[in-house]
Amino acid sequence: MLGIIGIILAILFLMIGSYKGLSALPLTLLAALIVVLTNGMGLWESFSSLYMDGYVGTYLNYFLIFCCSALYAHVMTESGSTLSIAYKLLGWFGKKRVILASIIIVAILTYGGVSLFVVMFAVGPILYTMFQEADLPRHLIAAVLFAGSCTFTMTCLPGSPQLTNIIPSQYLGTPRTAAPVFGCIAAVAMFLMDYAYCQYCAVRARKNGEHWSFQKDFDASKYQTSDRDTLPSALVAFLPMLLLVLFIFIGGRFISDTALLSVSAMLLGSLSCYLLNFKKFQGMDLRKILGSLNNGITSIGSLSAVCGFGAVVQGSVAYSNIVEGVTSWEMSPYLLAVVATAVLAGVAGSSSGGARLMLSSMSDYFLSTGADMQILHRLIAISAGSLDSLPHATGIFLFNDYLGTTHKDIYWHCFWTALVPPAIIALVSAGIFTVIA
Repeated sequence: MLGIIGIILAILFLMIGSYKGLSALPLTLLAALIVVLTNGMGLWESFSSLYMDGYVGTYLNYFLIFCCSALYAHVMTESGSTLSIAYKLLGWFGKKRVILASIIIVAILTYGGVSLFVVMFAVGPILYTMFQEADLPRHLIAAVLFAGSCTFTMTCLPGSPQLTNIIPSQYLGTPRTAAPVFGCIAAVAMFLMDYAYCQYCAVRARKNGEHWSFQKDFDASKYQTSDRDTLPSALVAFLPMLLLVLFIFIGGRFISDTALLSVSAMLLGSLSCYLLNFKKFQGMDLRKILGSLNNGITSIGSLSAVCGFGAVVQGSVAYSNIVEGVTSWEMSPYLLAVVATAVLAGVAGSSSGGARLMLSSMSDYFLSTGADMQILHRLIAISAGSLDSLPHATGIFLFNDYLGTTHKDIYWHCFWTALVPPAIIALVSAGIFTVIA
């Protein structure tokens, strides 16, 4: 019991510390210390092995992805392509529908296979210009990023290439398009709730007199122009992004290594943008362009630190007891799948981690119940994307690093877009399927 209390206290410490603006590294080290002391774990072994394995493993897995994503964002920005795309979207949707346009473009990319960790680099520069033109505060960019990247496209829509939708297939033998009708209905419901919240925030921001502002010491020159005739055409601007999405969507059928797939896509997008805008890049210093690879390193550090803390938690006896206790609850298969997945995702701070942990322990049980496996697949995916969005979730730290914000600025956007709607839909749907089963 003391160990479980320790894990809860550690997560609360992360929540409070992140609200106070502490960075990920000291926060996760201190939170891990709480877990170690309350679980009677070896101090040196816990940090030198568990924490560092989680930290270094994450750094190893995401280093090339983040650096190449930063290169892609830099090349697209320097070429003027992001400005061209932003102005074209503003022309199509208008400044009053910036929120809708932003969610749609993020959703298209993530449904096309671009991961949450990469999408902020791909669309961040575009959103900067759009929100600047609409004079909306920068923290609202986080709201549309959460709404478009880790909600309905990740867990609801049939065929989603995101890992949270793939894992149930691996354990239940279901297709990625499992329960397509239910998935589409859930996606529409989640989109409407998220869009309503984001639009409400935009209206409230205007009433409160909030305006756009760049973070301190930020080079804003690439996010505005007085002569739009110097920008690439819409076709030239959109083409690298289109090639990127198509490569991930089609290449995913032949390349099983997701890191290789993402890195290759980002390099293809960067190269195609460079070649399509070759005349514009001729006068630029190539060393400066390649130097943009460094821009992804800061974000990897935060992600790695949070994953290091997660590794310490998962190495504790209390964590094993939580998994064992949660998976032994007696209730209908549908409700059990939803509740167990959500709780484990919350403790792990990861949707895919929660789904994998639950299914590794319970997939055989579910297969023996006679429940509809496709419905279970969709419920597990949706519920995994709910409590994974507590304040120690990795995505929040990543968005803070990119946007120059804090948990205090953006966490409630995460809570009302990526936690509440999935939780409501998963619980209500599980109840309905339990009754009609």
